Amino acid sequence: MPSLFGLERDKDVETLRELLTSSDNPTIRKRAAEILGNLDETGQDGIESLVSAVQNDDNEAVRAAAIDALTSLEAINALLAALGRDVPDSGADWAKAETFVRDLNAEAPELRMAAANVLGQIGSENAVRPLVAALEDADPRVRARVARAIGQIRNPTAAGALVDHLHGEPLPVRREVADALGYLGGDDALEGLLSIADDENEVMRRTVATSLGRFGDARPIETLVDMLGDESDLVRRGAVFSLIEILSNVDSSKSDELRQSIVDRMSASDDPSIVESLAEIVDEGTQLHQRRNAVWMLGRVAGEQSEKPAIEALIGVLDDEDHLIQQFAATSLAEIGGRTVETALLTAIDESTSEDTVAMAAYTLGKVGGDRSKRRLERLVDDTESEEVRSRAFSAMSKIRSEPDDLGDMNF
Repeated sequence: MPSLFGLERDKDVETLRELLTSSDNPTIRKRAAEILGNLDETGQDGIESLVSAVQNDDNEAVRAAAIDALTSLEAINALLAALGRDVPDSGADWAKAETFVRDLNAEAPELRMAAANVLGQIGSENAVRPLVAALEDADPRVRARVARAIGQIRNPTAAGALVDHLHGEPLPVRREVADALGYLGGDDALEGLLSIADDENEVMRRTVATSLGRFGDARPIETLVDMLGDESDLVRRGAVFSLIEILSNVDSSKSDELRQSIVDRMSASDDPSIVESLAEIVDEGTQLHQRRNAVWMLGRVAGEQSEKPAIEALIGVLDDEDHLIQQFAATSLAEIGGRTVETALLTAIDESTSEDTVAMAAYTLGKVGGDRSKRRLERLVDDTESEEVRSRAFSAMSKIRSEPDDLGDMNF
């Protein structure tokens, strides 16, 4: 039997349905339901299997996961029909919300969970007060989904009520509360999250680290920098992502000072997980400012233990479509310097099929190269058919062994 990860990767809906309906292990059934809820290919057969799990599975966690999956798939009518409820197919959101608000007091906890999920999707402000009241529901599964719904609606007036549930609750409830507070923002939400930044539970600390990145200003930075020293690499990674997120949104007049302060703390740790997180942002990030910040930082935080992944990530964006990222990658490679960087740049010239990569690698060799680089650049000048590559290589040859200059300002 392939792993669940493999089934998710391969989008093997049929096998996932079989596991959901037939596995003796409730953990496997729960995970199968979660995966089905995240797949666009789940289809009607998958929805029917999830409905069956809601109605028939004897495990509460599996039923809850199936409810969440059907909500994610927007199969609301199928879900509520399975729970014995009918909902109009049309009508204003506020009218639909009223129907689901009533179901927050239904006898069946599964129906209350479903109601909370749908209210979060609808996003009606009129649902905030009833959802806050439902934070006192007797079933922790309901309370967790109520907290999530409040976060989806993003009304900051509910922050105080959520903060009251950061303590004394089961972990799933506390995690959803902490996650929701990051979406609500405001002073109450921030103070609540900061109060549990050193929580004994790793999952909570990681959730806090992620939530703090959503505030869009500098207030959480000190706490996030402290979290770079957390014993958990997952927490450290979460802190890195949030710091990059904040730097990408903070006032430009403060960004340079904050960036340098963060870099100083990151580089002092020489933590490979920090560099790996920055490299992930560079490779997979969707926001340009985040990627620029991460590229700039990589050259300034990479140490002996983390040099290789930093260099690989930076070489990989020498031909990025964003010219500032190209420049910052060259600057960062020059910051790391040394024979390893020189070798990586020479390899890029020999093996890359990208003209931009070869041109920027040649240029950067002017910052870090020695005699072997000069010889290779001389051959490149003679052999290349690209005027851009020839110009960069010729310029680099004249700079080898000279003091490096700066590659532009840091206007991200």
